[in-house]
Amino acid sequence: MGRKNSREVTVGFNASGAARAASQGYVVLIVDVIDMSTSLEAALDGGAAFIFGASPDKTKAPVQVNPFRIGYIAGQKAQELESEVVIITEPRWGTKTQRSNNCTNVLRGIKDAGASVLDIVPNLGAEVIKTIDFQNKIVVCVSDTGGVAYDAAFQFHEKVITGTIARTPKMKGNQPALKAVQRAIDLAQGENIAVIAASSNSLEDVLGANYICQMIINLGYLNA
Repeated sequence: MGRKNSREVTVGFNASGAARAASQGYVVLIVDVIDMSTSLEAALDGGAAFIFGASPDKTKAPVQVNPFRIGYIAGQKAQELESEVVIITEPRWGTKTQRSNNCTNVLRGIKDAGASVLDIVPNLGAEVIKTIDFQNKIVVCVSDTGGVAYDAAFQFHEKVITGTIARTPKMKGNQPALKAVQRAIDLAQGENIAVIAASSNSLEDVLGANYICQMIINLGYLNA
């Protein structure tokens, strides 16, 4: 007799790996430790209602992206909650105008949905929580690595989330990783999960993705 349980948990790399996993129906968890995933986790610590990732206007990644659509969806969420959108993006140490120029497609989507942008803040990781009040806000992190990987997966379905292993304002030790694991398991509901290191050139992403994947296995997801 064949095995009744056919769940899979795998590790992938880069935006191309995220797109491939999503095209195969995997729930996709993006790990971009420095800083996209950590910034979004900090935003959740600060009370953000929803978080998204998106590609900047220009990307060299060999994948299809549509940041306008993600901006539009974020804007719709903001309208539903009578809230506003906060954008996190680069350059970290540049001007607000430079950051705005990095995400004009997301901004257009938000505007077309009838929502407003409260602010465009730098992608600082855990420290981003000090830049603005995230309570009940819709947050979009537009970044070259994690944002592009998220966007690439989002083209196939919307079961795309983020996770980090870095300390956040409210979590330390393995708590951020465990939070990511639980988020993935709750969303997957028995489906396959792909944990994606946003950049194969970033050791922290590779180690983080493998660590989170191992935690999912250790919690018995493959045996349920």
